[in-house]
Amino acid sequence: METKSTISVKNLTFTALFIALSLVGSYIKIFGTVAFDSLPGFLAALILGPAYGAAIGLLGHLFTALSSGFPLSLPLHLVIAVSMAITMYVYGIIYRVLKKKFPETPSLVITGIVGILFNAPVSLGFSMAALGYIAGWNVATGLLALLPALIIASTANVLLSLILYKSLSKVWSKMITSKQEV
Repeated sequence: METKSTISVKNLTFTALFIALSLVGSYIKIFGTVAFDSLPGFLAALILGPAYGAAIGLLGHLFTALSSGFPLSLPLHLVIAVSMAITMYVYGIIYRVLKKKFPETPSLVITGIVGILFNAPVSLGFSMAALGYIAGWNVATGLLALLPALIIASTANVLLSLILYKSLSKVWSKMITSKQEV
């Protein structure tokens, strides 16, 4: 008996590609342990959808944390990975909602701003709350020193995802929506 698959072979292939790119990006450090691991997650959220972007964003952070030796501890990096997943999911949802109501460019600009805000200050807030619970608020406030680097890195990751999405939009639409030949 044949069953309908909810994940196409094409989407699975693209997901694997974006995960691989996220692994490569985890080795391209911007500041210390802050890297280009989230760029593929942001791009996948636009192309494949929020859930795909969330999974890739989560794995991307774990790749960077692993390659850096988990400098903030495994529990805190797990919190950050979950906040990355939430960031990618929100990024993808915001774009899907906005593109139905507004032209593409303003939709992408607003989506980009939301992505930067979620990826830097909001994620940092989650991390501070987790660290405050684990080690105390005095220790957690030390994470605020990362905010400028996170804003710069988030902006770079988001802007590159928007540029790649916009410049290759015809390619993405053909590759994602074309029928598979067997």
